[in-house]
Amino acid sequence: MKLKRGLNLGGYLSQCTHNMHHYSTFIGKSDIEQIAAWGFDHIRLPIDYEVLEDKDGNPIEEGYELVRCVCDCCRESRLDVILDLHKAYGYDFNDAGNRQKNDLFHNPYLQERFVSLWNSIATEFKNRDNVAFELLNEVVEKENALLWNDLIDKTVSAIRKIDSFVPIIYGGIQWNSASTLKLLKIPEDKNIIFTFHFYEPLLFTHQKAHWVKQMDPQKDIFYPESMDYYRSQSAALGEQGEAVLNSKAETMGKEFLEEMVKEAVLAAKKAGTQLYCGEFGVIDQAPVMDTLRWFRDVHAIFEKYQIGCSIWTYKDMDFGLTGKHYEEIRKDLIHLWTK
Repeated sequence: MKLKRGLNLGGYLSQCTHNMHHYSTFIGKSDIEQIAAWGFDHIRLPIDYEVLEDKDGNPIEEGYELVRCVCDCCRESRLDVILDLHKAYGYDFNDAGNRQKNDLFHNPYLQERFVSLWNSIATEFKNRDNVAFELLNEVVEKENALLWNDLIDKTVSAIRKIDSFVPIIYGGIQWNSASTLKLLKIPEDKNIIFTFHFYEPLLFTHQKAHWVKQMDPQKDIFYPESMDYYRSQSAALGEQGEAVLNSKAETMGKEFLEEMVKEAVLAAKKAGTQLYCGEFGVIDQAPVMDTLRWFRDVHAIFEKYQIGCSIWTYKDMDFGLTGKHYEEIRKDLIHLWTK
């Protein structure tokens, strides 16, 4: 399993209205065939727990059948697939810092539920040579770094009792930032892949995003611009602007991006794991030619360090590659990542 160049199917089985009408109309076999025809080699499939189990932990057979169908379609199209638990019972990155909603790392019952769900997933999808498991989309809080390591150990151990060979993927904290992979324990298991998400500088890739606190909803941000400009504008983003504020780069562009990515490269090298970027992309509010420049710079760096990756995302979700915003550059983007 190479997992070199892929696309996310965001909004299909995650961050969506969970009902069969949505599932049956949002993504179909023709979409998977299109992704393969473009030349991508895998998809990352985000899945919320609601697809696979109810609030009491009972399995939902219709949900498992949906995921089986995706895996079978991917096999027919010679695509690998990452099953990404995007939201767990007791943890949703959208509710970061809210212990009433996100108590996974402090509640033994929720941890049992988490491991149990992965037991079920591993049992259902064991021994499929085109499937990998991603334990949890994004852990956010800094204080959960050690507790996340503990839960990783429990979950990997449970999966390995069922499937000895499936690649298991997980990342660090702070939205899977490249700089937090160094906080992960060096795995004893040999088929582990470290993952990170890459949206730096956030000021550019998430400009006008209504869900980012303090982001100006009216201001156009261009790329690359100067580091002084990005530092002055990123200060208002708080924790999500720290990467720019703490950077030693003198120029915005490849120098800055490589500095960010290299932290992940070094952590994976030290741990002896493969490195994978599960999400990266630019919001459909950004200047389109600047978006293409950003993608080209990221591509050059990922190529330099041989980092497999999956673009966020195929459709809708403010980042959808098939959206009207990307029409002018879509062919260039697809050619860039599949040539």
